[in-house]
Amino acid sequence: MELAIVGLGRMGGNMVRRLLQGGHRVIAHNRSPEPIREAEAAGAIGAYTPEEVVHHLQPPRVIWIMVPAGDPTEHMIETFRPLLSPGDILIDGGNSYWKDSVRRAERLRQDGIRFLDVGTSGGIWGLEYGYCLMIGGDEEAFKLVEPAFQTLAPQDGYRYVGPSGAGHFAKMVHNGIEYGMLQAYGEGFEILKASPYQYDLAALAKLWNHGSVIRSWLLELAERAFQNDPELSTIRGYVEDSGEGRWTVLTAIEEDVPAPVITLSLQMRFRSRQDDSFAAKVIAALRHEFGGHAVQKESSSQAET
Repeated sequence: MELAIVGLGRMGGNMVRRLLQGGHRVIAHNRSPEPIREAEAAGAIGAYTPEEVVHHLQPPRVIWIMVPAGDPTEHMIETFRPLLSPGDILIDGGNSYWKDSVRRAERLRQDGIRFLDVGTSGGIWGLEYGYCLMIGGDEEAFKLVEPAFQTLAPQDGYRYVGPSGAGHFAKMVHNGIEYGMLQAYGEGFEILKASPYQYDLAALAKLWNHGSVIRSWLLELAERAFQNDPELSTIRGYVEDSGEGRWTVLTAIEEDVPAPVITLSLQMRFRSRQDDSFAAKVIAALRHEFGGHAVQKESSSQAET
């Protein structure tokens, strides 16, 4: 089949290559020209304006948007909306908030444009291993685009999960679970590092991936990270969040679902961005006031007694 990929970043660019390997005709568009030229070199048809994208496609056109969630996605959808015809298909493969996807689907439906929200997981490894695709929206549109999903995903790696918003809702919860898993691994390895034993953390990660109940791809990546830098000395412990964890916690609150692990893992990401926590200073000061406990001076590592 033929389709356009709009947004040729770390994931979008690799998706173009995987689709080309599967024999699809791919139109590649990006805000800056250099990624377009790279896609052309790989075999894609470059389009340097949204109008060119539409011109290169035959109806019903399929345009897959891979840009950051929020305003960039909103802008791109609104850019293409007046250029498309009834029956055309817009796909949002970014990490958009599911309620935004429901709203966008309804607005596009008024113009006869079909919309799919596709939660896409796989990161920079998707080109080699494939992408896990959680697909929501117009079911007939899903069937039309299914050949591309089959190429992008590994075996059993894509699924139509429900009406508009369902794909991004599933991806939101997926990433919330990821927050909790990452936090558990991080805490576990820190306890190991602080222990009286001189563990080879890369070797231990490898060991756990053979038969243990906590084996996972994340442990494979942990092994790789520790092999490259056993002390992680080149990495600052500053952890961003891209929104899905917050939305998962917010949704849990709205639905009265207890989610303490995901909530606390999100809070720990906030803590990672503080050079020094004012709340911790307050706790240290109060412990000193009520119990005479030692405190650390800002300018010294010596405890005050």
